[in-house]
Amino acid sequence: MKILDHLEEWIITLLMGGATAIIFLSVMHRYLAGLSIPGLQDWLLSLNVSWAQELCIIMFVWMAKFGAAYGVRTGIHVGVDVLINRLSDRSRGKFIILGLLAGALFTGVVATLGAHFVWENGAHHAFLQMTGAEIGEVPEGPTTPDLEWPTWMVYSAIPLGSSLMCFRFLQVALNFVRTGELPHHDHGHVDGLEEELAVDADVYGMDDNLHMHDLKHTPLGDGKKGGRK
Repeated sequence: MKILDHLEEWIITLLMGGATAIIFLSVMHRYLAGLSIPGLQDWLLSLNVSWAQELCIIMFVWMAKFGAAYGVRTGIHVGVDVLINRLSDRSRGKFIILGLLAGALFTGVVATLGAHFVWENGAHHAFLQMTGAEIGEVPEGPTTPDLEWPTWMVYSAIPLGSSLMCFRFLQVALNFVRTGELPHHDHGHVDGLEEELAVDADVYGMDDNLHMHDLKHTPLGDGKKGGRK
């Protein structure tokens, strides 16, 4: 499972870093091409970077789909839980399980519909062509305007990202059933920095009102463990 976690993080990091670099180079190209520098201006104007915007859009779409799955695993998604946090442990646990399974069902349906769309949008043709089978009247599918990539490759982010998100919902639900805990994220923590608390405090026990409280949560000011019964 650690391999999948690291792969997910590397995909998001590379997509984000690559898109940022492409945007930077595109802006610099546009700026420098406007300067009257003999030789340099002509060379820059001869470069075609019209594909940069389309590529960045594709990269950000893929990053968003995989980032959503990462958010489920790490607990960084913000939820509306004003009412659910006021319930007893037993009732709150049932609603948490219901919410996680509903998320898995929704993302599973999106992944299924997305896979069907991708298959009919050119993936079927590409599969038959790759295997050397008879293509017949199977449509080849459209391509993107600038890069001229098959659109089924671009839209593959939907079934892949949604499938991973569905798996993460089920993973979190299973872990909650076993331990009664949900993934937490400290919004004030910065990776790479070690913080020393001035007082003995449990940062995960604080009432941030950003996430559903799991069954291990202790309301702020309550000395008893486990919350309300």
